[in-house]
Order: sequence, then structure tokens, then C-alpha cells
Amino acid sequence: MTTGPYVNHILREIQEAAEIAQIKAGSKVRSRDTHIFERAEHDLYVEPQWVSQRLFAVEKFPGTVWDPCCGTGRIVEAAKAAGLPTFASDIADHGYGATHLDFLTEPAPIASPFSIVTNPPYNVKAEIVRRAFALGATKVALFLPIAHRNAAWRWLDGLPRGFMYLITPRPPVPPTSVGKPGGGRPDFIWLILDSRPEGHSGWAWLRRDA
Repeated sequence: MTTGPYVNHILREIQEAAEIAQIKAGSKVRSRDTHIFERAEHDLYVEPQWVSQRLFAVEKFPGTVWDPCCGTGRIVEAAKAAGLPTFASDIADHGYGATHLDFLTEPAPIASPFSIVTNPPYNVKAEIVRRAFALGATKVALFLPIAHRNAAWRWLDGLPRGFMYLITPRPPVPPTSVGKPGGGRPDFIWLILDSRPEGHSGWAWLRRDA
């Protein structure tokens, strides 16, 4: 039996979603040369620098750019390079920013206006978005596998309108224990949520080579 391009696309998305779920559950599903990695401590997976650099080149963020899951600081460093005021924090100590700051329970350490831009632990992404707007964030950007967007109606309902950047080529997002892998397997997006009336909706490509 043959399948068309649309069916092949759906089958690939299902496979990738299952792989991501297995990663988060701690399963050892593939060897590292396929870029499907064992679960990292504190869910610390590192996106390539260009992913954030390209975002700040095309998207405006009001106030201070705060990454509450800053990890090794790649998002914050890209924001600084774009000339934006920044603040970095993390619940763990990865050698960057304000450490041991629990974004989900502690008050905001910076004044408004601010925007949240982060690569979050995926199992608390909904809580991070709700907490961001509860603290007074104007705008939120989440770096996520696209499979998480497909089921987002479960947690996006009632939140500000959204815009999606489809990232190409697929970025490798390994744990910090891995050196420099090649191309990635899952598709990733930047999901943008803007509380302002002028916030836009829809989608666009975000290409590594502008």
C-alpha cells in the first residue's frame, strides 16, 4: 500500500511525538548518533544559538527579556547581542544567571514591563505560561517541539492570542553532556503569546539563513 505526502507527514509527526514523550519519561530509545538523547538532569536541553538570534532579529519584545529557565544562558546572550535588557534565572545552578529561583512560586525579581523568552521543561510549560502572565509579563515566547503545539488546546485556552514560528532547518537540541551533534530530528517552533491588543496571530518560517 502506498501513502501520500500528507499521510507520511502525519505518520512522521506521530513517531516524533512518541519519541519526545519517551525522552521525557527517561527511556533510552535510540543511540546518540540519531540525536534522540537520554533525559537530561533538570530537563536541560540546549538549543543552537542561531535559534534565539533569529527570533530577536524578527520579533520585538517589550521591556526586559527574562529567561526563567536560562540553563547555560544562550537565549539571554542572544537578547543581549540584539541590544535588549535582560535578566536570567533558573531553579538549578548551571553556572549562569540567578540560581535556585523557582519561577512558579517566587515573586518576580524584576519590574514591569518584561517579556518571558525561554526553552522550558516541557512537563511544566503550561504552568510557566500561566505564571508568566500572572506575574505581569507582556509577552511570552516558548521554544517547543511542534508536537506540543498540536495538543496545545488543552492549556492554551483562555490565554492571549498566539503566533508560531516554524524553525528550519531542524535544530539539534541535545543535553549539555553531548558535544556538537549534527542535524536534529524533531521539528521545533517558537510559540509567541502576546497580551496586547496589537499582538498578532498566524505563523511564519524562521530560517537559520536569513
